[in-house]
Amino acid sequence: MKFICRAPGKKSIKILERDQKVISPSITREYSFVFSRAKGCNVWDVDGRKYLDFAAAVAVAGVGHSNPEVIKAVKKQIEKGVHCGFSDFYAELPVEFVEQLLAFLPKSMDKAFLSNSGTEAIEAGYKLARWHTKKKYTIAFEGAFHGRTMGSLSMTKSRPVQRERYSPFLPVMHTPYANPYRIGKSSGDCTNICLDSLEKKIKSKKRDIASLFIEPVQGEGGYIVPPKSFVKGVRKLCDENNILLAADEVQSGCYRTGKFLAMENFNVKPDIVCLSKAIGGGVPLGATLASEEIMDWVPGSHANTFGGNLLACAAGIATLKYMRKKKLGENAAKIGKHMMKRLNEIKDKYEIVGDVRGLGLMIGVEIVKNKKTKNHAELERKEILCAAEEKGLILLPAGRSTIRICPPLIITKEQGDLGLDILEDSIDQVSN
Repeated sequence: MKFICRAPGKKSIKILERDQKVISPSITREYSFVFSRAKGCNVWDVDGRKYLDFAAAVAVAGVGHSNPEVIKAVKKQIEKGVHCGFSDFYAELPVEFVEQLLAFLPKSMDKAFLSNSGTEAIEAGYKLARWHTKKKYTIAFEGAFHGRTMGSLSMTKSRPVQRERYSPFLPVMHTPYANPYRIGKSSGDCTNICLDSLEKKIKSKKRDIASLFIEPVQGEGGYIVPPKSFVKGVRKLCDENNILLAADEVQSGCYRTGKFLAMENFNVKPDIVCLSKAIGGGVPLGATLASEEIMDWVPGSHANTFGGNLLACAAGIATLKYMRKKKLGENAAKIGKHMMKRLNEIKDKYEIVGDVRGLGLMIGVEIVKNKKTKNHAELERKEILCAAEEKGLILLPAGRSTIRICPPLIITKEQGDLGLDILEDSIDQVSN
């Protein structure tokens, strides 16, 4: 069989062969890495090799892998009950989780719908906006990734293969996302171009637009940080046109950017918030939040089987408490600032490093053919990822040629420096 990056060990090869026989080929893997166990900021493969994890299991392990307080909470709950069917029966634990979660959010948020994943949280937000407004259109952005179920996929526009053969989609219009590295001559110019385009989209269907979905920092699209003026301008246009602003905080939330919600970095309050990934400490959990006024749907208009799962809520409560107790937002901001400084120094040294951008520990390093043309360098990006994996560092791609850096929020300065040493060594290797 064909291996991704380096040839794995003997135990890994046997599992890869079994995987190839029975697992859907639709999912993507960056490495021939076979997970065995994880602790804190490290993961091990089945052949015993240790890696520093700068991917956090795709931004899920915010409180670190195998967090002892999350494990303790799950063990305690599993002896009492695993699942209660919360959509049909009452239970205290999901209520307690939501009460804890609301304390992290703007006061306008006072209702929550619980689910199991990011795409479900988005799907609920999409349906909620349509229910509340009685309108059918939604606006999303070029490069957006909101999930793969049909509602969220209708808004997703990151890679062509994600949408191929699945049309017709739900009524969603796409408009350019403010990427200062790629659009305009300055941040202000970029903002103006993108807001002008957005305003034209709004005018085209002004009376029938229910919501606008935005990733405060675009994730799969390339870890793009928009200008603050752009996000504020989006809020203004939504207010002027009676459009609900929905923040997809699935990847950027839970202190990933230093703030609990990435939207806080822009001093903008959304009408709907969608959370998942890190919120369950590794256990599948999603939440869609809004005000009581907006969350006005009636019984039966939206529900699920596993939302409010007892193990997930126990893990979620422990995760939120740990994040607050350990001040993970402060650590993300501090370590992120240090890593950005080093990465900008690396950018100055290498012609193939076109851009470095990020908030907190949500950082993107864009690899290009050269700084002048800014042409995407997909092959070089892949070679860097493989070189880093061979040296013991797990990274993931984003966008056409960006390397994403999203380690667990518990990361230390020493671990951050070790990872960046490996990354720079890998960039140097590919450059030469």
